[in-house]
Amino acid sequence: MTGVLGLVRLILRRDRIVLPLWIVFLAVIPISFVSSYGDLFPTPESRLSYANNAGFITLYGELGGTSLGEFVTWRLGFVPLIVGLIGLLTVIRHTRVEEETGRSELLGSSVVGRHAGLAAALLTSFGANLVLGVLIALGMQSQDQPLAGSVALGLEFASTGWLFAAVGAVAAQLTANSGTARGIAIGVLGASFVLRAAGDTSAHTDGPLAWLSWLSPVGWAQRIHPYGANRWWLGGLMLAATVVLVVVAVQLAVRRDVGSGLLPARLGPAEGRLGSPFGLAWRLHRGLLAAWTVAFALLGLLFGSVAEGVGDMMRDDPQIQKIFERLGGAGALIDSFLVGVMTITGLIASAYAVQATLRLRAEESSGRAEPVLATATSRLHWVASHLVFTLLGPAIALLASGIAAGLAYGSAVGDVGGQLPRLIGSALIQLPAVWLLGALTLALFGLIPRASQAAWAGPSVCLLIGLLGAGVQLAPWIKDISPYTHLPQLPGGSVSAVPLVVLLAITAALTALGLTTLRHRDLPTS
Repeated sequence: MTGVLGLVRLILRRDRIVLPLWIVFLAVIPISFVSSYGDLFPTPESRLSYANNAGFITLYGELGGTSLGEFVTWRLGFVPLIVGLIGLLTVIRHTRVEEETGRSELLGSSVVGRHAGLAAALLTSFGANLVLGVLIALGMQSQDQPLAGSVALGLEFASTGWLFAAVGAVAAQLTANSGTARGIAIGVLGASFVLRAAGDTSAHTDGPLAWLSWLSPVGWAQRIHPYGANRWWLGGLMLAATVVLVVVAVQLAVRRDVGSGLLPARLGPAEGRLGSPFGLAWRLHRGLLAAWTVAFALLGLLFGSVAEGVGDMMRDDPQIQKIFERLGGAGALIDSFLVGVMTITGLIASAYAVQATLRLRAEESSGRAEPVLATATSRLHWVASHLVFTLLGPAIALLASGIAAGLAYGSAVGDVGGQLPRLIGSALIQLPAVWLLGALTLALFGLIPRASQAAWAGPSVCLLIGLLGAGVQLAPWIKDISPYTHLPQLPGGSVSAVPLVVLLAITAALTALGLTTLRHRDLPTS
């Protein structure tokens, strides 16, 4: 473990801006929800009526109780997923990416222990999540919430971050490619959400699959039930699972060489048959495209199948009708729900766009771009071969999501022909915002290639604005930062060409900036 503290200081120095930002943003969200939802849902009956439907249970889980603290905890059900995502991305960035670029080998030639890099990445992520948990606990107590429940809520967030940081550590040992490692870890996170959603939805309808929630770490965290049961033993289960995963990661690290993964790399054909840069880009992106498309189809199927249940609470409860009149959605509650879930789908699609664009940086920093550019291939031709997947990849994935949601919801209400085009349109209308964030990634790659990873801040900021905007009255200029704020609210809303044209114009300008700066800068190899 020699050199761990020095590597921790290095990681903190490199993440000195991003790390404090996400901690502060995520710590503010629960505090802001207390006052806003306390005013909006002042009685236990209104909270129960709002939460007691299959659509919201799919998104946020089951409501543990009707106190304000329990209601806020339930409404924050999507935020622990963000904490887990940040945790796993942080660990992979400071382990597998460091090996992929050769920096860990350089550090390893000094007085640094074999497991120092992995230990430093985990300690940094664990410490950041601990700080987040403490800030959440203190913040909720400052809003006159019970101390025990506030500590339990902090434990829910922190333990989720710890566990998925450990998942990222295991994924980093399995493959030599950082993109594949991210895909494995994010796949585990997504599967945890789907298992929790399927189990809770089944339990709500007295179905036979309620046990699925107990297979999900996300389900364990949410069943701590802060401000209610305060099941501390589930926090202990999360910590035990984290310890097991860390031990597994260390054991796997011992069994592989530096720079390699345990999963064998698939060998290509004995004779190369790639006749163009696009053919190479297709080979590099096809697995990612297939995985994202399948995931989006499943997500659309899940959201579409529970959409009908969202309208039940308005038909049965006049009080909840008044609440949604205050929210502006009494006339089209199901459409409002579909707008929300399609916006979430669009935000996830922006992560795909960022990941596909950052493939350019991975090819450049690993030295694989040089042999391609040594041929008659120009830089613009090389970049364009990858940008095809930045543009068309999210479009295909969103189309799959819209089709799946339209078929599921249309079948439930007996109107497939009417709902299918509406939900396809709702999915594809997210593309201008998705493409803008992809273009921002390209601009960063062209201007400051070493800062390309900062492009992940784009989807993160948009998601945080969406979460905060759902609970508090943000200043208009803050909402306007997110391109998703300017999209038409489909289905159910009207379409205006002006914001779409503006978003596409900004996308074109950022793309031009990225391409121009890429043409005139040096090509670094590390």
